[in-house]
Amino acid sequence: MIEFTLWDILRNLLLATRWTVLLSLVSFIGGGAVGLGLLFLRISKRKSLRALAKYYIELFQGTPLLMQLFIAFFGLGLFGIDVPAWLAAGLALILWTAAFLAEIWRGCVEAVAKGQWEASASLGMGRLQQMRYVILPQALRVAVPPTVGFSVQVVKGTALTSIIGFVELSKAGTVVTNATFQPFTVYGLVALIYFALCWPLSKSSQILERKLNVAHRNH
Repeated sequence: MIEFTLWDILRNLLLATRWTVLLSLVSFIGGGAVGLGLLFLRISKRKSLRALAKYYIELFQGTPLLMQLFIAFFGLGLFGIDVPAWLAAGLALILWTAAFLAEIWRGCVEAVAKGQWEASASLGMGRLQQMRYVILPQALRVAVPPTVGFSVQVVKGTALTSIIGFVELSKAGTVVTNATFQPFTVYGLVALIYFALCWPLSKSSQILERKLNVAHRNH
């Protein structure tokens, strides 16, 4: 029987952590891009576009991420399309992240005083110019803390991708446990690594919220 040292266990978990970090970054960046598009649809003057974005957001917020992962991985397989686990995981998390970020940002845009819209419109700005030069810069101040805070949920959401065979940190924990028969040690280390990833993000969100609130009051 092969003996596994603590370093052997930790090294294997850290190797898998790379994929957790990479998947989190891809999901957050991709979700941010899609979410920005949804935001513009959500605040559009056209009712049909607002309804489309609203139904998308409600669909992805109202269904479990686990189910979305299953559909992305197994659903396309019903049509003869072979989807790799990493592609299904990335696609599902991007679409899921986009729904939440779009709604977070919509709330931040709506927090900007309506007078700002009216003032920029009186200067002859179009809708996109209003958003780019007047509304988004102000909404950004409000949006940063909740956006950073939501990134913690994205990191933790990657753990569910193990169910479709994507080998990230939690999946690696199961594999290493089966090889070492040391579940307490392995999952204890897994928990510590997740904490090391998420705690700085949570703390950053709190610090940013305090700083931006103070800056806003001083202003």
